[in-house]
Amino acid sequence: MPIRFFNTLSGKVEEFRPLDEGRVRMYTCGPTVYDYAHIGNFRTFVFQDILRRHLKYRGYQMLHVMNVTDVDDNTIRNAQAAGLPLRDFTSQYIEAFRVDRMLLNLEDPELVVRASDHVDDMVKVIQTLVERGFAYESDGSYYFRVKNFPEYGKLSKIDFSGMRAGARVDADKYDKDSARDFALWKAAKPGEPAWNTPLGPGRPGWHIECSVMSMKYLGETFDIHSGGSDLIFPHHENEIAQSEAATGKPLARYWLHAEHLIVNGEKMSKSLGNFYTLRDLIAKSYKPSAIRYLLASVPFRKPLNFTFEGLHQAEQSLDRLRNFNYRLKMEKFPPGESSALAERARAAQSEFEAALNDNLNTAEALAAIFNLIRDGNTAMDQGEFHQGDRPLFSDVLTRWDRIFAVLEDNDYDKLRKAGFIQEHRAESSVPQPVPDGQGTLRAEILSDQEVETAIREREQARHGGDYARADQIRQQLLEAGIVLEDTKVGTRWKRK
Repeated sequence: MPIRFFNTLSGKVEEFRPLDEGRVRMYTCGPTVYDYAHIGNFRTFVFQDILRRHLKYRGYQMLHVMNVTDVDDNTIRNAQAAGLPLRDFTSQYIEAFRVDRMLLNLEDPELVVRASDHVDDMVKVIQTLVERGFAYESDGSYYFRVKNFPEYGKLSKIDFSGMRAGARVDADKYDKDSARDFALWKAAKPGEPAWNTPLGPGRPGWHIECSVMSMKYLGETFDIHSGGSDLIFPHHENEIAQSEAATGKPLARYWLHAEHLIVNGEKMSKSLGNFYTLRDLIAKSYKPSAIRYLLASVPFRKPLNFTFEGLHQAEQSLDRLRNFNYRLKMEKFPPGESSALAERARAAQSEFEAALNDNLNTAEALAAIFNLIRDGNTAMDQGEFHQGDRPLFSDVLTRWDRIFAVLEDNDYDKLRKAGFIQEHRAESSVPQPVPDGQGTLRAEILSDQEVETAIREREQARHGGDYARADQIRQQLLEAGIVLEDTKVGTRWKRK
């Protein structure tokens, strides 16, 4: 079955056919590193990860480039407020973004590139635009002449026929319903970082950065360009204009945009008190895997309404998924196999693959796998699940998780690796994780080994008839955030 995507450029769903057979060249807009990325950003980044994983699942080799915007109005303003050099200021948030990506199981692109490392390349493209009559200089700054690019507006579908010619915009962002000649190069200002170049001292505008970095590593025309829907205009519209004016070739063939995330039906805003980073949610004891699950649960072309109830439901869905996987691995089944269950597993695989092929319909892909879990649990409960059924069901779950990446319960290991939590080594009771005031989580909790030791002690107490001691250990573990579940095949535990 072919892969089909909604292409913002054409305004319709199209079959995906990369330029090179078996290889996809993809550019995704990364973070602007002036603060921690928020969950609205990560809605887009999780979508891009699902996209990447599905393309790999379909057998494509990836050349995926993600940019990091480390020089623009926002980064300069916040670096000045912090009293730090721009490179030092942005580096701390680049590292924070790396940690956040690891926590959310986002695969690393083949290349992650910083805008500030490509200023010379930007200067060369601006010089080409000047030579071709698409750019001009004014007071040491250089601007793109929008009226000389007749196709301006073809991505956003906005009519700019009444645009006032000659007006210029120096800000990296501007009104969504207007267009002016936009800055390619900004003349140096007192106190701002600047590069000495043939264009004169200054620094690049935001829009030229992505054009240059995408074409440098992917070629003048590549397969997929992706970002949030808020970037369609002006950022991506401007990218198309300056890139295609410079090369005379289409920049990207498929433009994929994730819709907005809202919180409790409202736009996320610090002033409304509903603005959350990943670290804010971790500090509230929510698991990164549950956050990833929730962000992936709504197809990227639909707005996602984030609520804490929805996050709680995501945690319950993960428990159901993992409990079935545990049961599938550990429970003893009678010999033989069921042709009906084999057919059911194959159908579920076809259903989730078809859903993802159809414009990455993650909701339908999730429904396919949970319907399979329901049928599998029913068969197990009724004694109709056999040893020979195990491999097929396990294979379907594994295939599905190659894309969704939430099946393994590894939140604790990732948080520990990231330095968000510390293992507890004392004999006394353990405090719950608390934020340290900087959006990070600092606490001492039981290590996996200590939990396993306590469970063995509890089993010994139960076998010896000391049920009071067994109940005491269960309660102590519960207070330390460890939930026990006694099953027919042993005691399973998880962290709250």
